Amino acid sequence: MKKILMLLAAVAFSTAAFAQGDKVVVKDDATGAKTTATVRDNGTVKTESRTGRTKAGEKVHNTKEDVKDAGQKTGKVVKKGAQKTGKAVKKGAKAVETKAKDVVD
Repeated sequence: MKKILMLLAAVAFSTAAFAQGDKVVVKDDATGAKTTATVRDNGTVKTESRTGRTKAGEKVHNTKEDVKDAGQKTGKVVKKGAQKTGKAVKKGAKAVETKAKDVVD
């Protein structure tokens, strides 16, 4: 019974996907422009076009990416500095502990 139900569901999904028609997407990576052409069941073609980013939009996008990169670099530097400081503190504490043992002995 489960197998029949699963087979029926698979057929229903594949039929629904087939009814959507053929879809072709063409994207220009340089400008970000995208054109989508869909062929419907009745033979008509629907075409949608989106232009890419404007110059201002591209500058905003580039600024966002630059800030993201700078934040990641800063984070790595801060982490490395904290690790170095932690090692130095640990080394200093061990030296003080060793000196204190020598004084007590």
